[in-house]
Amino acid sequence: MFNLGQAEVLELSQARLDKLTPDRRARWGKMSAPEMVCHLSDSFRFALNLKVASDASGVLQRTVVKWIALYVPVQWPKGVATTPEMKQGVGGTCPAEFERDKSELAKLMREFAGQEKFSVAHPIFGRMSLWEWQRWGYLHTDHHLRQFGL
Repeated sequence: MFNLGQAEVLELSQARLDKLTPDRRARWGKMSAPEMVCHLSDSFRFALNLKVASDASGVLQRTVVKWIALYVPVQWPKGVATTPEMKQGVGGTCPAEFERDKSELAKLMREFAGQEKFSVAHPIFGRMSLWEWQRWGYLHTDHHLRQFGL
């Protein structure tokens, strides 16, 4: 199973990100390409303990939903809500200069991929192992890159 801790998976994910342009249209959802870049950056900032997010988990999310999301080889559903701190137009980081924002995302992805442990609990899935965090990083990135046809 792919995860961002695998060097080749990180490289492929970043190559897909490199193809993203600011005017690329989403296949689903409300975010623009620049907003999606900031959303992913905010998510990695949270995982790296550089941003806070409210707890949106419960027993079901920390067990069944987490297991399905991380271990069952199906694409994530479209339109799943995020925490306010990661949501564009609410508490998420606003886009500034696209290439700089995209470069920052690539940097955060590399930093995330190089982690040996994570000290925060995921806002929906709760405590996760290193592998689960790295798997989540890949799946979340893949979900949003597919959103823009990449």
